[in-house]
Amino acid sequence: MPRIAADIRRRIAAREWVAGQALPSRREMAVEYHVHEQTLRLAYNLLRRSGILDGEKGRHVIVAHPPAMRTLTDVDAEWPWGTELTDSSPQRASDDLAGRLDVLPGVLLQHEVVECLEPGGRSAMLVESWWRGRRRPHASPVAELGVAPLTVDQAHALGLLVDALAYRVIRTRLDVHAAPVETADLILPLDRWTIRL
Repeated sequence: MPRIAADIRRRIAAREWVAGQALPSRREMAVEYHVHEQTLRLAYNLLRRSGILDGEKGRHVIVAHPPAMRTLTDVDAEWPWGTELTDSSPQRASDDLAGRLDVLPGVLLQHEVVECLEPGGRSAMLVESWWRGRRRPHASPVAELGVAPLTVDQAHALGLLVDALAYRVIRTRLDVHAAPVETADLILPLDRWTIRL
């Protein structure tokens, strides 16, 4: 399997397949390499984990675009490229969210998930936000940086494997009295971001 992954990597470097192009099916490649289809699945998964291939299991995989390493210096800056709202359903405040927003657990919060896209259309990060009532202006943000495994939904949106690690920036926006008005989790894939404080 490592031999096959290395050969596919070599063929991509030789531009037999280019960024964004689908590779042949596992069945076709298994015949070409004289191995079982399961062996090709493992090679594709290895290349997906290393960022050479993109795509979901059970579907065509494509040659990944080279990762654009982004630097995050301002957690409150507007995203300069495309975004897509992927969820806007209200949620009840968990104990964690209640503490972050200074509300009682179980209070109904407004909620949205926004996928921030790179210029080529690849997902660069996810921003999941919560607030109470209507959105209000804020005076300043505070942020806390950590690393967390991706959930199934996050991994799917970012084109990564479940349980892959990502930076998690908890951003809380404060009003002029330093009271929290909104909180968000910014989920940034480790292979696409540098955090500069």
